Amino acid sequence: METAIGVFSSRERAEEAVKELLDQKVPKEEIVYLTRSEPEAVSVGKELGGAVGGFLGVATGMTAGVGAALLLVVPGIGQVFALGFGAAALLGLAGAGAGSAMGKAVAGDSKAAAPTPEERVSEDASFFREVLTSGRSLILVRTESSLTANTANAILNRLGIGIREHVPVRMQTSTRQIADIVAVDIRGRITAGEGTLVLRDLVRKVLDDGTRKIVLNLHEVGYVDSSGLGELVKTYTTVSKEGGQLKLVQLSKRIQDLLHVTKLHAVFDIQDDEATAIQSFRTSSTST
Repeated sequence: METAIGVFSSRERAEEAVKELLDQKVPKEEIVYLTRSEPEAVSVGKELGGAVGGFLGVATGMTAGVGAALLLVVPGIGQVFALGFGAAALLGLAGAGAGSAMGKAVAGDSKAAAPTPEERVSEDASFFREVLTSGRSLILVRTESSLTANTANAILNRLGIGIREHVPVRMQTSTRQIADIVAVDIRGRITAGEGTLVLRDLVRKVLDDGTRKIVLNLHEVGYVDSSGLGELVKTYTTVSKEGGQLKLVQLSKRIQDLLHVTKLHAVFDIQDDEATAIQSFRTSSTST
């Protein structure tokens, strides 16, 4: 499964992105849109071809052109308008159960407004919640098709918040073992296709070898596109779910800027340098 992520600060850009995705034949069922703004949700919903208005007056559910439209009540955020299949799960809510509970909440059942124990927040949901908390909106395309992923990546990368400079260097990696820690040096670009696959396979191999402490050195990474950002998110959550820790060190200025404008710097564990990261692993182990 490939994931391209676009972060947006304006409704107009989000609308334009959705329109281009559809014009380029990206399937509606592979598009997920998340926002805290009802007018924005209604406007983007129209681009998707569904009647999404009246969120606050009626119970949510299936709509003709969108696939699914939900008004979710997310702990720590409040109301989130979500268009597309799988939106609830992305925010750490148990899919169907969350949709049902939040539909009742919209209809006026105040007892259903608080999530049930099953609607617990998952680790990877923190990424999307952080962006929404900052007032930005998200468009995600999740697909098994590499062609669709490349198309979506180009659109979201051009229209969303991000780094637009191109660095013509293919991604290269090397690993070093430091006691029970693996340091991964990455150079070049983390982009759709080969770049994301190399990172995914490398981290998977490190985990399969039994290492649970990983440092990604991004000092020589000059460019991350929307698919690369999605892969970093997946890498972080994959390591966490397997009981490990992932730290990013020596971020280049371009990557620092990207994580700050998307508000993801508050989610990743970022250290100034490798020595500090190694010490933080040891401090964490001692505390545990």
